[in-house]
Amino acid sequence: MHRPPPTPATPATHRLAAAYSAQHRGIALLVMVDGQILFEDYPGRGHPNRAHELASGTKSFSGVMAVAAVQDGLLSLEEPLAQTLTEWQGDPWRSQINLSQLLHLTSGIPGGNLARPPTYQAALETPAEAPPDTRFSYGPIPFQIFGELMRRKLKGDPLEYLTRRIFKPIGLEYAFWRRGPDGHPHLPSGAFLTARNWARFGELVRQGGLWQGQRIVDAALLDKCFAPSRVNPIYGLTWWLGRPISPAQRAAIGRVGQEIDALAGTPGLPDDLVIAAGAGNQRLYISRQLRLVVVRQAEGIVESLAGRRTAFSDAVFLRLLLTGQG
Repeated sequence: MHRPPPTPATPATHRLAAAYSAQHRGIALLVMVDGQILFEDYPGRGHPNRAHELASGTKSFSGVMAVAAVQDGLLSLEEPLAQTLTEWQGDPWRSQINLSQLLHLTSGIPGGNLARPPTYQAALETPAEAPPDTRFSYGPIPFQIFGELMRRKLKGDPLEYLTRRIFKPIGLEYAFWRRGPDGHPHLPSGAFLTARNWARFGELVRQGGLWQGQRIVDAALLDKCFAPSRVNPIYGLTWWLGRPISPAQRAAIGRVGQEIDALAGTPGLPDDLVIAAGAGNQRLYISRQLRLVVVRQAEGIVESLAGRRTAFSDAVFLRLLLTGQG
């Protein structure tokens, strides 16, 4: 008879992880198991009702929005984007890009400046620097292109679709969402959520697209978010994956992701971990194996984007949370 894995962590390990988080500018920590909040901590300027910027943690909404749009018949992950972005049809590289490549960040289009999402039009005009499926490049430009793709498919606002299709059915309310000078929502960054609201999204993902028995997103389509590309084995469709990689693979993908890439090889951690991650160590960790959703929010986004890194370690934090051993 198959037994479910043990309930992760204890009140004592929760407190150890909370102390470590607070020492590294943490302002919110929420631990949820089986959909129930077991632990919350809001040190410093944190508060249960304070919405905090997710930074690039925002990116993972796009993957779920994309597969929901596939489910709704709006698009497919394999269709050439140039069918809709007709300006690309004469371009030898961009005419070959499909949506899966765009959101795996392997389209050949550069990621761009992390702190400055371009307008949708400027993103659309960005030339590819390599053929699709040959290079991983992390940054905001592909997500703004996805925003323009969705805007044309919907003939409307992509954030309104995300709100109607995903957020409202699960009772998620965002406090604020930045928009660019073109009036369009920043899809790579810019969402402000409380820890409890971000945890709602995490629980939808943990449940494979179910919410209180209601099917919100098709399970098989949602799982496509956690399938890596050939180019980067620790990045899915807008989600980081807690999997081991070789030194050569680490060198190939560069600096981004080096804090994440050690997680799968860390004793005591689940091998199915998926992460939405943002500057300043904003984190949404999900493990279906452990029936676990963890939200961690922190100050220091501006400093992080300026290249001043903190000593926070995902591996140490999660080891403390799950095993009590840093």
